Amino acid sequence: MRKVTIIGGGGVRTPLVIYGLAQAQRVLQIGELTLFDVDEQRTNTIARLGREIVRQSGDSFEIRTASHLEDAVKSADFILSSIRVGGMPARARDERIAINLGMAGQETTGPGGAAMALRTLPVTLAHVSVVQRVAPEAWFINLTNPAGLITQAISQETTLRVIGICDTPIELFHRIAGALNEPYCDMRFDYAGLNHLGWIRRILLRGEDITERVLNDSSLLRQIYPSDLFDPALIQALRLIPTEYLFFYYSQTKAYRNQMHAGASRGEELVRLNEKLFHQLGTEDSEKALQTYREYLLRRNASYMKLEAEGGSAFTIEENGDDPFEAATGYHRIALDVMTGLVSETPREVVVNIANHGAIEDLEPDDIVEVACDIDRAGARPRRTGRLPDSVRGLVQAVKAYERTAIRAALSRSRALARLAMLEYPIIGQWELATEVLNSLCSNDPQGLGYLR
Repeated sequence: MRKVTIIGGGGVRTPLVIYGLAQAQRVLQIGELTLFDVDEQRTNTIARLGREIVRQSGDSFEIRTASHLEDAVKSADFILSSIRVGGMPARARDERIAINLGMAGQETTGPGGAAMALRTLPVTLAHVSVVQRVAPEAWFINLTNPAGLITQAISQETTLRVIGICDTPIELFHRIAGALNEPYCDMRFDYAGLNHLGWIRRILLRGEDITERVLNDSSLLRQIYPSDLFDPALIQALRLIPTEYLFFYYSQTKAYRNQMHAGASRGEELVRLNEKLFHQLGTEDSEKALQTYREYLLRRNASYMKLEAEGGSAFTIEENGDDPFEAATGYHRIALDVMTGLVSETPREVVVNIANHGAIEDLEPDDIVEVACDIDRAGARPRRTGRLPDSVRGLVQAVKAYERTAIRAALSRSRALARLAMLEYPIIGQWELATEVLNSLCSNDPQGLGYLR
């Protein structure tokens, strides 16, 4: 029987992962799931919720909590890392600083993404040093954002078997299938880029290339995204279909203005939503708590990208009645796809964050890229995608340069390198602004970023 450990097990996504593990129990053969988190009270709440999920599923594996990381990861077969250093208040603070400086506030891109990376890197590297010592053969699956940058650091600084995951690409694939009213299983997508910086270049439907048909249908393009993010003319000019996070590159001013109109960032709204959630969970029995959690997911999912794209919040329960646990996409689905692939003889295709090894010709072999991989017991093998289109190649290379410099800054504890990273980052990209951003972030978070000297 296998052991699975979740670092950051007190997080709000953990019950979804537990549900997925229970569904895949026949393949994964889990004997023990261990949750570790710095917030032990929240971890105990999530563990209680998880045990109810397992009970209702009819499957059986032990869920326990651990107070020490070494105990949590020792002898683990799979280690999922999903941490948020500083919690949701740190995200809200980062996003507010960005907004106050005239930029969109978002957790993984722009100033918020840079702050999250610099705050998270030392903690993650401390975690993986423990894992490398007591569970060197484990598969380390990184869900921690910014996922590509964090996975880059782990791959660069350790010998662990690491794969980074994000549900953004597959969410886009499914939305295209839904807009076309076609079965997802009949479609294939040629996708490449970095985490939260990727594009679809080609779409096949039952072997037929329908890319031009999709690109030339403005009405269809508007249906693909959760909100009215992109002008179809932009997509048609690119001849590429971007993931939604490109909104913060292509429409920075629009995102900022909409946040100003709403009077809040998504992080600030999620702070309130999460506080309400955990207060309720702490007062309810397990069955009622699980229903409360379902309603929370519906509210959270309904609001996704609406604040930035439309300038208004949408924290209301969706009326379609769908069970969020049964969604075809999400972090729990991609995590389970990767894990079941890694214990299978037959390869399965999954888009993950993995060392390039020539998949994208414009990047170095050890750069972490987000591409389709064949995953089986032997690991993940990236599929070659060739060169990136001219219109996006420079942006990808610039963001990868920023990621490398941010990692160097964290490793050397260098404030000067952190400033250089922000200069290299296209969303910031100005020396004076980089200085102002970094000074503001450090002065408002001396505990998380005070190590930069």
